[in-house]
Amino acid sequence: MSPATNHSFVTEFILLGFTSDSTSNKILFIIFLLLYLCSVLGNGLTIILICLDSHLHTPMYVFFSGLSLLDMGYVTTTMPQMLVHLLSSSKFISFEGCWLQMYVFSALGVTECILFVVMAYDCYVAICFPLHYMLILIWDLCVRLVVGTCASGFLFSLIHIFFTMNLPFCGPNMINHYFCEGPSVQILACMDTYLIEMVDLVLSIFIIVGPLSLILISYVRITLAILKIKSTQSRWKVFSTCASHLTVVSLFYAPAIYIYMRPTSSYNPERDKVSLFYNVFIALLNPVVYSLRNKDMKAAFIKVVLRNRVV
Repeated sequence: MSPATNHSFVTEFILLGFTSDSTSNKILFIIFLLLYLCSVLGNGLTIILICLDSHLHTPMYVFFSGLSLLDMGYVTTTMPQMLVHLLSSSKFISFEGCWLQMYVFSALGVTECILFVVMAYDCYVAICFPLHYMLILIWDLCVRLVVGTCASGFLFSLIHIFFTMNLPFCGPNMINHYFCEGPSVQILACMDTYLIEMVDLVLSIFIIVGPLSLILISYVRITLAILKIKSTQSRWKVFSTCASHLTVVSLFYAPAIYIYMRPTSSYNPERDKVSLFYNVFIALLNPVVYSLRNKDMKAAFIKVVLRNRVV
């Protein structure tokens, strides 16, 4: 019996993954291993460049390095275990391990949701109040924003996990997913989950709709400020500074809304493995989108490479 709740008879779960065909699993292993390594290396390189180049020690790049760190943790929470399961006949995960994975994954995801709001605020201040940028976004405020973002993410996720952990699980214990994700676990509960669904819906409004609304408000004001610029070239140059953030936000929130803003009763395990998109591909795309469109990041990379050659 699991120590998490006196009503649970399940001590471990089985993650079914994508397919039971061994050949397909080997091919998927190679593909996902490459994606995982590229994601970790890309985000790791971003953090290293920002740390080494003093010109990148600004609030915007501090938030960007935080995003890269979150993405690394995000994929590491799920991918290593998935890779092991692709080659192993045993696909078990302990009851406690499942909850821990669910909590960390959820906490990092919520933290990233809120961090996107902070990054939108950074763009808003940079474009609407360029002369006062460093006076508004002082380091003390940046630290408080980062700490508050992390604290909020882990707190909101704790509420979600608390309610889910207290559901009774008396079988079956097969999760039709490649990791322990909230909806995929809740449908295994041997009781009506309507109350939990309502709690999750309320949390989703705060976690997804709330931050997304703030981001939209920021960009409405940014757009109004850009439209006041007379030069078309200058207008496009200013807008392009926010294009990377808009791209990443769109790619992150679209699948998140699709999965978490609807009742568990409509959950489709096969269709909802789309979470792989925001779990793996977003973590891979973030450094690519930001770095390829950012002259400062390119300059920092060239500077580090040339410095190493000289040494």
